[in-house]
Amino acid sequence: MTKAPATSKNDRRRHDREIIALAVPAFGALVAEPLFVMVDSAVVGHLGTPQLAGLGIAAALLMTAVSIFVFLAYATTAAVARRVGAGDLPAAIRQGMDGIWLALLLGAAVVALALPTAPWLVDVFGASDTATPYAITYLRISILGIPAMLVVLAATGVLRGLQDTRTPLYVAIGGFTANAALNVTLVYGAGLGIAGSAWGTVIAQVGMAAAYLVVVIRGARRHNASLRPDAAGIRASARAGVPLLIRTLSLRAVLMIATAVAARLGDVDIAAHQIILSLWSLTAFALDAIAIAGQAIIGRYLGANDEKGAREACRRMVEWGIGSGIVLGVLIVLARPLFIPLFTSDPSVKDTLLPALLVVAVSQPIAGVVFVLDGVLMGAGDGRYLAWAMLVTLAVFAPVALLVPSLGGGLTALWWAMTLMMAVRLITLWLRTRSGRWIVTGATR
Repeated sequence: MTKAPATSKNDRRRHDREIIALAVPAFGALVAEPLFVMVDSAVVGHLGTPQLAGLGIAAALLMTAVSIFVFLAYATTAAVARRVGAGDLPAAIRQGMDGIWLALLLGAAVVALALPTAPWLVDVFGASDTATPYAITYLRISILGIPAMLVVLAATGVLRGLQDTRTPLYVAIGGFTANAALNVTLVYGAGLGIAGSAWGTVIAQVGMAAAYLVVVIRGARRHNASLRPDAAGIRASARAGVPLLIRTLSLRAVLMIATAVAARLGDVDIAAHQIILSLWSLTAFALDAIAIAGQAIIGRYLGANDEKGAREACRRMVEWGIGSGIVLGVLIVLARPLFIPLFTSDPSVKDTLLPALLVVAVSQPIAGVVFVLDGVLMGAGDGRYLAWAMLVTLAVFAPVALLVPSLGGGLTALWWAMTLMMAVRLITLWLRTRSGRWIVTGATR
């Protein structure tokens, strides 16, 4: 951890208030996102198994696209927060608009590429003959909502940088409610089937993007910030996003390798792995909420040239990460008799699941620190280091994970490899924060 002077109780309480004020709404918004897919699945599931299978394939492709472009939120948060810390709100909003324009350009490019290739993308996922037409229908319609999805990511970053995580929560709740109502109305009321589900989601996404744009445009007018696209600013946003894109792709590669290895272990292992991965993703939302608070807070302190405040906030958030990890680990152990039966009744899956689940529980404090330090370095705009650190992590993890089946290891061994991955991330991030090289003050990095 970066060295910081001892902080008083008042300082700790001030940091705690900031973290809670940003992290709690951020957690709510994060949880609302996967609920979109859950609503679609619940509604489409009653149409039939082929329709649900088609939705599953299309949703996987769409979620992959969103995860790849999540750098739009991360990079924008850090850049805007720095400007806020420097006291230049017009420049902060101008910076945010550059991110939103970049999102629109990327969204248009994705639509142009994905629309004609939708059948090929579905085929790559190995869809059955019965599920394929439904997957293509859902995907082609949902692709039209991708520009709105990317605008939501960038605009969320703008508001987080402005230290506002409540508005994204309200927009997420509104989007979720609209999506649920539209799905039921269009699928059953209008008789559109799976196409109605896709149109309902697209309309909800466009509505969310519009709500964000109204908020950002009002802020721009209030502070006399230009709304016009600026080529230099858009290029700068893209350059800031490239390292975070590499980091995200490397992390996705880790998860894909883990799933591929679990599949090679057998049906029981892959079933248990998917259950654990779902739980792991849920705990990640809680820890990511603290990381989001870290992005906004650290960026603001550095923009205000407050190196001491940045160091103290970093230290306090690490303490929050450790504490949250311990609590989540204990909850996993204590609640396992309650949630395991919700996922499976197969004794073989339960027997395979349990020891691997305990490994996940033990690793939660490590994950807590990793998520926090990841957020701190993102807030500092240290994307290049994050990219290299994640590539190193992937290089360590991949051979270890791929050796699990050949060495006779099972799912528990695979999740020990996942814990190794998190430990490597912890080491790389800890060394960076301890060195202090991430601390670059000023309105821009």
